[in-house]
Amino acid sequence: MNRNKKDKEAPLFMISVVSKMLEVHPQTLRMYEREGFVHPHRVNQQRLYTQEDVDRLNMVIKLTKELGVNKAGVDVILQMRNRFESLQDELLQLMDSMEEDMRENFHRRLKKIFSEE
Repeated sequence: MNRNKKDKEAPLFMISVVSKMLEVHPQTLRMYEREGFVHPHRVNQQRLYTQEDVDRLNMVIKLTKELGVNKAGVDVILQMRNRFESLQDELLQLMDSMEEDMRENFHRRLKKIFSEE
């Protein structure tokens, strides 16, 4: 996991800060939590949101308020997005593995060429 991913997963923001950032009432954030769209960390019964949570909430708000998507639609879209991100990660790992294999093969061939002279 890279550093940016870790930073996005660190709990940073209290509900009052997130509600101001996203220009929604804190009750709206609680409702989205009840709907299962986010799962903020709890410290002494206080909700702490990560940057990833804020990004996700921002998407939920845009989908519902700007595009008129209902909650079931939001849930499907978020699941599809998560699956897409998982597939993208798998593809990047596969590409890294292929690149490493190609590099090793190239080095092996170079050694063979120069050792035959």
